[in-house]
Amino acid sequence: MLRQLRPAVLMVLAFMMVCGLLFPVLITGLSQVLFPRQTKGSLLERDGHIVGSELVGQRFTAPEYFHPRPSAAGAGYDGMASGGTNLGPTSGKLIRGVHRKPGDGENDPGDFDGIQDLAAAYRGENGLAPDAPVPVDAVTRSASGLDPHISPANAALQVGRVARARGMSEEVVRGLVRANTRGRQFGVLGEPRVNVLELNLAVDALSERQAGPSVGGEVSLAHGK
Repeated sequence: MLRQLRPAVLMVLAFMMVCGLLFPVLITGLSQVLFPRQTKGSLLERDGHIVGSELVGQRFTAPEYFHPRPSAAGAGYDGMASGGTNLGPTSGKLIRGVHRKPGDGENDPGDFDGIQDLAAAYRGENGLAPDAPVPVDAVTRSASGLDPHISPANAALQVGRVARARGMSEEVVRGLVRANTRGRQFGVLGEPRVNVLELNLAVDALSERQAGPSVGGEVSLAHGK
């Protein structure tokens, strides 16, 4: 029996050392050398302060910033509660939302903005006609709730609002959108996309060069407002 147990125990120990220690150490070491920025979270800085990661979406609501797609992660963009709505495409809640008023007149915690609500709000904030088509990513939540990207079409419809709020030319802002649009990976994978945080950093940088630093803008970006 001992002759049978000994090789089994040695194999378990060997695999523990190789798979549980040596392999992770090797991969971690190689990644630190070959991809140092990615292994540290692909963090983005502004004026020496970390303002977010290019991999994780965050909330922006001020008119001078491009807005991300809606989020169902916790109260929105919550990395501790990453997830989607799990609602099917024919769900009435997904399409029309749920809106209830308790006796005290306050909004019910279970209130949920559906696609119709999100589309109306999007058209309103961007000065679009009530029946204007809107990109699907502007009115649907991603599976993670932390998607850092929007479609070029979504960004294009926000150009006018951002330009007016910044006092900048629409063509200049549109140029920033083009400069921050990434194509399909390897030319075939995924869809063209715009990283919202990177675009907003670019808008801030150009705005400051034209009009001087804006303390309010820096605070808003740092907090994702």
